[in-house]
Amino acid sequence: MLNSIVDRLDVSQVLASYKGGGNSCFHPRMMLKVLLYAYLNNIYSSRKIERQLQEHIHYMWLSGGARPDFRTINYFRGKRLKDSFDAIFTRVVELLHSEGFVSLEVQYIDGTKIESVANKYTFVWRGSIETYDTRLREKTRRILSEAEEVLEMESHETRPDEELSVEEFQARTSRIKEKMNSTDVPKKIKKAVEKTAKEYIPKMLEYERALDIMGKRNSYSKTDEDATFMRMKEDAMKNGQLKPGYNIQIATENQFITNYAVYHRPTDTLTLIPFLESFEKRYGRQSRVVVADSGYGSEQNYEYLFGPNLIPYVKYNMFHQEQKRKYKKNAFLVQNLFYNPKGNYYVCPMGQYLFFIREEKRKSDAGYISQVSIYRAAKCLGCPVRGLCNKAMGNRQIEVNHTLNQYKEKIRYMLNSEEGIFHRKKRPVEPEAVFADIKEAGKFRRFRLRGINGVGIEFGLKAIAHNIKKIAACRGKYGFGWDNLQKVISNYAKNPFLKHEGSLRVA
Repeated sequence: MLNSIVDRLDVSQVLASYKGGGNSCFHPRMMLKVLLYAYLNNIYSSRKIERQLQEHIHYMWLSGGARPDFRTINYFRGKRLKDSFDAIFTRVVELLHSEGFVSLEVQYIDGTKIESVANKYTFVWRGSIETYDTRLREKTRRILSEAEEVLEMESHETRPDEELSVEEFQARTSRIKEKMNSTDVPKKIKKAVEKTAKEYIPKMLEYERALDIMGKRNSYSKTDEDATFMRMKEDAMKNGQLKPGYNIQIATENQFITNYAVYHRPTDTLTLIPFLESFEKRYGRQSRVVVADSGYGSEQNYEYLFGPNLIPYVKYNMFHQEQKRKYKKNAFLVQNLFYNPKGNYYVCPMGQYLFFIREEKRKSDAGYISQVSIYRAAKCLGCPVRGLCNKAMGNRQIEVNHTLNQYKEKIRYMLNSEEGIFHRKKRPVEPEAVFADIKEAGKFRRFRLRGINGVGIEFGLKAIAHNIKKIAACRGKYGFGWDNLQKVISNYAKNPFLKHEGSLRVA
C-alpha cells in the first residue's frame, strides 16, 4: 500500500532540487518510500534505517536493492525535502479526501510538546540577558563618562530615558582611545577603557544577537536556536522540568491527520489563528467546523472564529466548572451577579449596587487589545456577608469583559446543542488518540533534526506514516484491496452533522 501511495505522489519539486551532473543519485521516490516505511515501523535513526536496508527484505524490495548510507538518508531527509515536503503531505491528504476517508469539513485541533534534540543545559533566558545587558551598559556608561571627564572631552552622555546603541558605544570608545594616545591618563582609566573595547562591547553584541534570535520568546537553546524551553508532561523525573522543545499542533478527522504545524510558543492559545490560516493556505479552503478544547478559548480567537463560514465548538477555560451545582449556587461570583444593561450596574446578593467606574484597555502577548469595564460598590463596610463576598480592605471592585462574555454566551449555547455535544464527545478520541499512537505506541518522543524546518519534516513523515497505517487498518477490517472502499466510506460517514456538500458520502 505504501508503495502504491508514494507512486501516486508528485515528486517533481524534489527532483528539481538536484542540479544534475556527477555520479548517479538515488531516486527521491525510492528514498521517500524507505523513510516512510521506517517511520511506519518506529525507526527514526538514519543508521538504523541503513542497517534495515542491508538486513530486512521489505526495505530491500522498496529500495530495489539500492543501499544508501546513513549520511545520504539523513541529507535527503533534512535537506532535499526541505522545500517540497509540505506539498507531499498535502497531496497525501488530498488522496485521502478523493477516496472519501476525510471530508476536510471539520478540524479537531489539539497540541502537544515534543522534546528537541538540543542539550537541555544550553538554555538562554530573556530575563537574564536583559538584566545582564542593562548592568553592562550602565557600567560602560560610567567608565566612558569618567574617561571623557578626565580627558576634558565633549560628553556624549544621553538622558536617563534614552539608551545608546552598541554602535554608539563603539564610536564613543574609539574617540576616547584616540584621545588617550596623545594624552597622559591614569592607568586605571586607560585599563578600564581598553577592557570596555575588548570585553564589554563584544558582550553587548552577544546579548543583542541573543535577543534577536529569541524574538518574542522567553528562551532558546544554544544547540538548537529554534527550540524553546517548555514543561514536558513526559518528564522522567516527574518534577515539571523545563526542556527545549516544540509545540506541535495537529488537526484530525476520523483520526487521520489533515494538517500539522510547528510553533515556538509553549501555549496553545496564540497558535489557533495561524494554524487555521495554514489549513486554508494548504487546501485553498477552510473547514466548516472547528473543534478544540479550553486551551484555545480567548477573545481574540473567538473574534476570528465567529467570522464568515466558520462554526466553532471551542470551549473556554471555565466551561465545565460552570456546569457544577457549587458554581451555579455561588451568588457572590461575578458571573452570577445580577446585571442591569440599561443602567450599566451590577447588584450583589445583599442589594448593594456596583456602579461603573471606568474602562481600561488590556494588551495580550500577541498585541491584541481588549476592553475591560471596572465596577465598584459604594459601601461594603458593615456588610454581614462581606467575608464571603470580598476579602479586600475597601469596597468590592470587579472587572468585566462584556465582549468576551457575549462570545462565551454564544459558545455555551452551541456546545450544549445536539451537534455541540456530539463534537465534544468525539474530540477526546480524535487528536488525543492520534498523539497517543504517535508518542506512546510509536515511541516518537524526541526529534532528531534541528531547527523548525527539520522538525516540521520529521513530524510530517510520522504524520504521513500514521495516515498510511490508518488506511491499512481499514483495509484489514473491510478486506484487502480497494474493492470494499464504499464500506469504509460508509463507516466514516456516520457523522450526522456533516451532511452537506463536500462531506463524506456513499456514491
